[in-house]
Amino acid sequence: MTKELDTLATALYVQIDDALKAQPHLAPWRPKIGIAPTLSDAELVALAVLSALLGFTSERRRLRHARAELSGMFPYIPGQSGYNRRLRQASGLVTHMTRMLASDTSLWSDDVWVVDSTPVECGRSRDTAQRSELAGWAEYGYCASHSRYFWGLRLHLLCTLGGLPVLFALSGAKADEREVLLGMLEAAPDVVAAHPRQTLIADRQYYGRAFEQELTERDLRLLRPARRGEPERAGAHLFKPLRQTIESINQTFKSQLDLERHGGRTPAGVIIRVLARILALTTAIWHNDKTGQPIKRSLTAYDH
Repeated sequence: MTKELDTLATALYVQIDDALKAQPHLAPWRPKIGIAPTLSDAELVALAVLSALLGFTSERRRLRHARAELSGMFPYIPGQSGYNRRLRQASGLVTHMTRMLASDTSLWSDDVWVVDSTPVECGRSRDTAQRSELAGWAEYGYCASHSRYFWGLRLHLLCTLGGLPVLFALSGAKADEREVLLGMLEAAPDVVAAHPRQTLIADRQYYGRAFEQELTERDLRLLRPARRGEPERAGAHLFKPLRQTIESINQTFKSQLDLERHGGRTPAGVIIRVLARILALTTAIWHNDKTGQPIKRSLTAYDH
């Protein structure tokens, strides 16, 4: 493990441990009477983040690697089933730490957000689509950016231009992206209130008079490319380079954090695997920001 990754892991563990001491209700529920876990909740989440940064898509391989290479930091590594069960129960803690670290960066105060969605494939065979526990949530959809059909979900991301996740949600592949965005904003009124007069840059599918009115009522200014038959809209010269920025953020999740190789087979399993990758990116940006790195979204120092 590199010195940079070791430093990041230590810093993350301290942040999680302090958060749990200050707010004990963040810890996953467990019986008051029983055997205390050998691996603490802070260690559990830190281990999940390291696994995401190191690119392990196989849980058996990641646990074998942890026992062989990370025993100095994690003296006890649970078995695969115990690790997965505890990590699923820690989804609330992972979500809280993502927001906490994001708001502790200089990027949090950016006055421009970008919004987009990207496919999270969950299977390819017809049998999988019919028999999977994800059936009914996961569904067939089309990705216009890559001209492909897929079966699975969509990850909706509201990010800063530097790629820092601000809000996020998972939905079925055919969900209306406008409705999901409004739902994300509705669920986080404190974030919206803390960013008055924010500029929101989106693609063509985020359209509609009623939709734009709802954004205006939240003090958000929408910039998007004109649709066919519409007159040119403000900020048209910005959209081509910003489209590349959005695709670059999505590519970080797909190529470096293996978003579509999550391996989840149940709703809870997919959710925690996606949340762990969002926390991994947020942690890297937070650590790069605190250590004065020029490129905040760079994972190069942590992925080997």
